[in-house]
Amino acid sequence: MTYEEYLDEVTTLITEKFGLSDAAAIKLVMEAQAADFFVQHDEVPTLRNHDQAELDATSIFNRKAR
Repeated sequence: MTYEEYLDEVTTLITEKFGLSDAAAIKLVMEAQAADFFVQHDEVPTLRNHDQAELDATSIFNRKAR
């Protein structure tokens, strides 16, 4: 999937898994992107898959929950 599709997938998973609104999930993903969380995903296309998106969604949510 493209980088943009990957970010969309992570955002969708955050809303589905953690019950956040679309706006709140988008904000989390944008903050993670601004903090360079997704740099490797941009550079290594094989990291852009559903299993990795599941891991990243959980990681991003847990980082914010602290």
